[in-house]
Amino acid sequence: MTNTTVEPDEATRLRNKVVDELCADGNISSPEIEAVMRKVPRHAFTPDTPLDKAHDTYAAVITKTDEHGVQLSSVSAPQIQAMMLEQARVEPGMRVLEIGSGGLNAAYLAELVGEDGAVVTVDIDPVVTDRARRLLDEHGYGRVRVVTTDAAEPIPDLGEVDVVMVTAGAWDVSPAWTTQLKEGGRLVVPLRMRGLTRSVAFTQVKGEHGPYLESESAKICGFVPMQGSNAHREELLLVNGTPEIGLKFDDGLPADPHRLDNAVTFPRHELWTGVTVRIQELIDTLQMAMAISLPGFCTMAVDEKSDTSLVDPVNKRFALAAVEDDTFAYLVTRRTEDNKHLEYGVHALGPHAEQFADKIAGVLRDWEANRRGGPSPVIRVYPASTPDDQIPADRVIDKVHSRISLSWPSA
Repeated sequence: MTNTTVEPDEATRLRNKVVDELCADGNISSPEIEAVMRKVPRHAFTPDTPLDKAHDTYAAVITKTDEHGVQLSSVSAPQIQAMMLEQARVEPGMRVLEIGSGGLNAAYLAELVGEDGAVVTVDIDPVVTDRARRLLDEHGYGRVRVVTTDAAEPIPDLGEVDVVMVTAGAWDVSPAWTTQLKEGGRLVVPLRMRGLTRSVAFTQVKGEHGPYLESESAKICGFVPMQGSNAHREELLLVNGTPEIGLKFDDGLPADPHRLDNAVTFPRHELWTGVTVRIQELIDTLQMAMAISLPGFCTMAVDEKSDTSLVDPVNKRFALAAVEDDTFAYLVTRRTEDNKHLEYGVHALGPHAEQFADKIAGVLRDWEANRRGGPSPVIRVYPASTPDDQIPADRVIDKVHSRISLSWPSA
């Protein structure tokens, strides 16, 4: 027996507890979203999941993996769903396209648009859409249209929509999403930029040279990556040709990666920057500062089975890192004496380790002086054919279908 029919009172209590937590932490700020998240029975859309796991405020429910255990589909954590619904600003009567189906989020959207609105939910995987169709029908949301297709292509008979909400991790912005969006409409998408994923709320702007997207907000998140023609994998550079140290690049490897072959033969240079953060402080703008300022920005992972301590990151699965010619470096932290803060340091290896560590330390100190506690960069998305002189940016990231610019707001 599934938990759709077991302990409905307990499910209601847990659902309300989740919403109470999201209201308290600021992820829910509008009464409309609070109401729909209290109303729609989350457990009914995760029928094979124990009630407590279905109602974990900050954890997704994985609904499908491949033969290697790689996650292919999930029901997002309540915190992520609330955050993106707030970003989308869905109103009664709107037409909404959801890319990446599952059923639960489409039910929330159907409640928000009401009887006079319309929701279309799309997924490339027929197993996912069959499940979404069944669950939506079972729980009174038969008016939601469910389509099985690659959403990189235009959706047949869709017309223009007010909101496009993408609920799968995207590396690029498909032209189909923007051509089906009304002028002034909103696109909410978990967009990966230089290996960092942000849920970005864009509005479509009519510019001098044509329409483009401009961000209103960008929030840290994590998502199952998109499948189909918009799928994209990071490239892995194994330092010294062994699996011990892997540098992951989101937008292509360095021009001559073999220049790093001998980096680990040099003594590790260690530098403490004096830049400290509170233990629970969000460092989203610090991550973006490195991604914008360092051309060779990447992330580093260490294979624990092959680890010989050539490098010593705090988190062996993920460390912010960068490469410059024949040298690479990564960030580390240590507790301060008061045990309430973390100090950032830089470890660098290669013939120019000291100089590169100083350069990265300079980025951190500039962030502390000028960006800490301030707004995120403005993110704009232009067609891939847009020339450089039409893109104001501190950093431009070239994708297949788009050019993404990152620009710090004026002080």
